Amino acid sequence: MIRAELKKGHVLLAEPFMLDPNFKRTAVILCEYSAEEGGVGFVMNKPLNMQVDSLLEDFPEFSAEVYFGGPVATDTIHYIHNVGDLLDESQKVVPGVFWGGNFEKLKFLISSDLITPENIRFFVGYSGWTSGQLESELEMGSWVTADMDTNYLFRSKPHELWQQVMQNKGDRYSVISQMPDEANWN
Repeated sequence: MIRAELKKGHVLLAEPFMLDPNFKRTAVILCEYSAEEGGVGFVMNKPLNMQVDSLLEDFPEFSAEVYFGGPVATDTIHYIHNVGDLLDESQKVVPGVFWGGNFEKLKFLISSDLITPENIRFFVGYSGWTSGQLESELEMGSWVTADMDTNYLFRSKPHELWQQVMQNKGDRYSVISQMPDEANWN
């Protein structure tokens, strides 16, 4: 039953009291998933307050913010975008959302003003799960799954994203979304 809920393109929402600081109140897009191999995703709502052109050498001037993608391989840069028709070697995640692509062509498209910061998100590191790990975490209640909407990446405010996706799920999740970030015991 749980495996049917997991698929490429889903959003993983951290349960409200998750203690792991890497994933507290995060919304993670699952870009690759199989029960046999595990999964790869990127935290969509943890900006690092730095611009991609200041992080990468030999990169065109481009004021796109960089996000924390996850605790795995934090010496790598990844990107998710909505211009898969322009960027060769992009992998479709869901309609309107693509992962990666030819890096040299990316730089050319940015230099040519064919890709703007509104089209792309850059991530340092990624979130990864081995075979069975994500299913186990779901069974323990660490994550809630949701359908992806391209607006979550390209139009939503990062600091509001976790709450927004929870509210969009409706019913009890709407109530969960209103829970305070820090519990205050009187």
